[in-house]
Amino acid sequence: MSLKVKIAEDLKSAMKAGDTTRRDTLRMLDSMIKNVEIEKNKREAGLDDIEVQEVVARAIKQRKDATAQYESGGRPELAEKEKQEVEILSAYMPEQMSEEEVRKIVTETALEIGATGKSDMGKLMGAAMAKLKGKTDGQVVKKMVEEILK
Repeated sequence: MSLKVKIAEDLKSAMKAGDTTRRDTLRMLDSMIKNVEIEKNKREAGLDDIEVQEVVARAIKQRKDATAQYESGGRPELAEKEKQEVEILSAYMPEQMSEEEVRKIVTETALEIGATGKSDMGKLMGAAMAKLKGKTDGQVVKKMVEEILK
């Protein structure tokens, strides 16, 4: 079963169960997927699982950014709602790597491309993100790259 079909099935079950938070989150995700399909002229064929995961990752990032803004703005109830949405959306992402695993891959990549100083940060970030795309958050990779290139 494709990821897009799983999301549609989960949306139906959330509607039947009366789970409004899950229903609304999955409707938003379904809408985002359809918008990307239209942008990429893939409305008939649909997105593959990797492209759907990219949409889910973008939605999660938006929710995390909103959570930080709500918390800094003194709106904990809205921040909590965003956190719940992140939790729902995270179910559609592959298992995220631990920081130790990310550090190991970034270190190996730095050795492969010969990155030694701050001037190589962009090159190392690009190479590391190519290997880690969808497996971890870009902020974690950035933190590891900065630690390694000190």
